[in-house]
Amino acid sequence: MKRLLLVSAALAALSLPVSASAADKLLNASYDIAREIFAAQNEAFVKANPGVTVDQSHGGTSRQARAIVEGLEADVVTFNQVIDVDFLVKNGFIEEGWQGEFPNNASPFYSFPSFLVRAGNPKGIKDWDDLARDDVQVIFPNPKTSGNARYTYLAATAYAKEKFAGDEAKVKEFVDKIFDNVPVFDTGGRAATTTFVEREIGDVIITFEAETKAIEKQYGSGKFQQVVPSVSLLAEFPVAIVDKVANEKGSQELAKKYLDFLYSPEGQKIAAEFGHRVHDAAVAAEYKPQFPEIRLVTVEDVFGGWDKVSKEHFAEGGILDGIYGNR
Repeated sequence: MKRLLLVSAALAALSLPVSASAADKLLNASYDIAREIFAAQNEAFVKANPGVTVDQSHGGTSRQARAIVEGLEADVVTFNQVIDVDFLVKNGFIEEGWQGEFPNNASPFYSFPSFLVRAGNPKGIKDWDDLARDDVQVIFPNPKTSGNARYTYLAATAYAKEKFAGDEAKVKEFVDKIFDNVPVFDTGGRAATTTFVEREIGDVIITFEAETKAIEKQYGSGKFQQVVPSVSLLAEFPVAIVDKVANEKGSQELAKKYLDFLYSPEGQKIAAEFGHRVHDAAVAAEYKPQFPEIRLVTVEDVFGGWDKVSKEHFAEGGILDGIYGNR
C-alpha cells in the first residue's frame, strides 16, 4: 500500500502546486532527551545528502504524538515507546504494520532505565529497593507525559513483581513508595535532568542509560556516577514514517532514506557514541567495553505486550492513575 502511495505522490507532484523543496526537507518529531544524538545524526545524514534539510521537534513523546494529530507536520517520528506510535496509527497518521518496515521491530537502537547518583554515592544506592527508602529522593519525569518515565514505572513494577512473587498489593505498595519519594514531576526527561543536575534536587535520577552517560560525560565523573541496577526493562526506540504527512508533502522516499540511515554503520556508531546500545554486530563489539552487563526483561514477557499495558496501566482510571493520581 505504501509503495502505491509513493507512486501516486510522484504522479500528483506533476500536477499539484506542491513546493519543489517539500521532498528535500524533513521534520523529525522525537523524544525529550534526544536533542544531541539527532543533531549528530542529522549532520551526518545531510553531509551525505547535500541539499537536504532535517529539522527537529523534541518533547515528551505522548505530547509529540498529540501535537502531530493536532497539526505538527512531522515526516518521521523517532520515539521511545511503541504506544505513542500506535496512537498515531489509530488516528490515521501511520499505516498498520509499521514495525515490519524497518529491522528490529523498527527500533534502530535500545537502552533501559538506569540510575545516576552523586559522586561517591553518599546514600549507597545500588538497586530498586533503595529507591523506596525513606531517606532517598528520586528524580524522574511525569509518566503521564514522558515515555522515559513510563519505562521507569514499568521497570520498577517488573522488579517488584519478581521481588514479591507477583503479589500485586505488595507490588503497588512498593511502586507507590518510590513515587512518594519524587519531590517534583517534570514533564520530560531533559527537564528532570535539569532538576537533578542544575537545581541539585534529589539523590538519584532514573533515566535511560544513554542519558546517564551523557550527563556524566558533560559534567564529569567527579560530580556523578552511574549505578546499573540488577535488572531493568528493555527500552526500544521505535521509528516510523508519518505516512499521512509524508504522502501529502511528497517526502516518503526521503523519510525512508533518513530512517534507513539510523541503521547504517555510521548511524549505529553515532548512536553508540551517545550511549545507546546498538544492533549492528561490528559496532556493538567495538563499543562493548563501555556497556556493563545487565539482565533485561521485556514488556511482552512481564506485562503481556504494549496493548495490554496501555489498557491496564496507562488508560484513564488504570493502575498508574491509582498510584500517580493523587500527586
